[in-house]
Amino acid sequence: MTMSMSAAAATTAATTPLPQLKHSTTPTQIAAFPTTLSRPSTSAHKSISITCSSTALQTPAPTAASTDRVFNFAAGPATLPENVLLKAQSELYNWHGSGMSVMEMSHRGKEFLSIIQKAESDLRTLLNIPSEYSVLFLQGGATTQFAAVPLNLCKPEDDVDYVITGSWSDKAFKEAGKYCKPKIIWRGKSEKYTKIPDFNAIEQTPSARYLHICANETIHGVEYKNYPNPAAENQVLVADMSSNFCSKPVDVTKFGVIYAGAQKNVGPSGVTIVIIRSDLIGNAQPITPVMLDYKIHADNNSLYNTPPCYGIYMCGLVFEDLVAQGGLSEVEKKNIKKAEILYDAIGGSKGFYRCPVDKSVRSLMNVPFTLAKPELEAEFVKEAAKEKMVQLKGHRSVGGMRASIYNAMPLAGVEKLVAFMKDFQARHDG
Repeated sequence: MTMSMSAAAATTAATTPLPQLKHSTTPTQIAAFPTTLSRPSTSAHKSISITCSSTALQTPAPTAASTDRVFNFAAGPATLPENVLLKAQSELYNWHGSGMSVMEMSHRGKEFLSIIQKAESDLRTLLNIPSEYSVLFLQGGATTQFAAVPLNLCKPEDDVDYVITGSWSDKAFKEAGKYCKPKIIWRGKSEKYTKIPDFNAIEQTPSARYLHICANETIHGVEYKNYPNPAAENQVLVADMSSNFCSKPVDVTKFGVIYAGAQKNVGPSGVTIVIIRSDLIGNAQPITPVMLDYKIHADNNSLYNTPPCYGIYMCGLVFEDLVAQGGLSEVEKKNIKKAEILYDAIGGSKGFYRCPVDKSVRSLMNVPFTLAKPELEAEFVKEAAKEKMVQLKGHRSVGGMRASIYNAMPLAGVEKLVAFMKDFQARHDG
């Protein structure tokens, strides 16, 4: 069925709440979704034919539902909610009757201003962000923030403390060395990054300007369950939350800065979100590039230059969806259930599968595991892909397997993976 691309239809689709669609392990018809573009067919995809004429641009739409979707366990860019993708599809050609796509809008026009303002409002609702914190939508990925944080928060001679629980906190430490005097107060490398320290047993630097942590190590699957307090009152806690951002409630007031790349839990790659206490803004080192100066972006409401407009729009749809689910407390319950199912399967395999991470700090987002017979790992990945479960190979630096089960990974995806793991073991455990 082909539906018209009229402004009225687009407006109707845009004002309809996001439905909660469930990913099925078998081909099913997606429930009716108010969209100007129907979902692709269970048969082979039909190409979109665009014909230019003197009067209109005709775009025949795909029809019916797709069976081509896989369960994507990638660490990032990661899977996005299906209902969000369908909502974006419905608004792609003509956003809210504006006569243009979000990708074509001026970032200073009223249409995009409404998009970014609502995205910020919904994020503030989700995380209960106080008014004394600024929310910035930036570019460059979380890696750029490895430099931006020390450049904005301290002087070249200042001490800062870093806790190294994996690859990403280690990279952040090394970058900070260019702009201040970072000190490693704990490193988990000798234990292969499988633990998080007891902060009561760690000596922090009294003069440190801030304490930096990575809240969830994407590669090693180590996640903070409780956040530390800096040693002195004038110190601030800084956290890279890229891979568990918006996966559970967080007391923002414990932090001076939270930063996160969007491409794991809240949107496509290209957007980096920074939540910063406003009194920490405006003290950047003189050498700070204009695009790394938090004050520049805060003063211009993230619109100093052209931001990643479409990525911000997608984040906004995800935030809207998370609010509709009941907020992050409800989201956390779902994430705990998914993780428990997978960890229980690993633990119940009698050693065929093993997770090296200490049980008290196992991530709800990234689940690394190995096989007792490493020679079977390539076959595991290959067979899983045939069953439409992809990106299960572990990071090249650690090997093994890794299942990233972010917010948008449906329960059905984890259940299918566990069923496959049990079947694989039955066929190879001999």
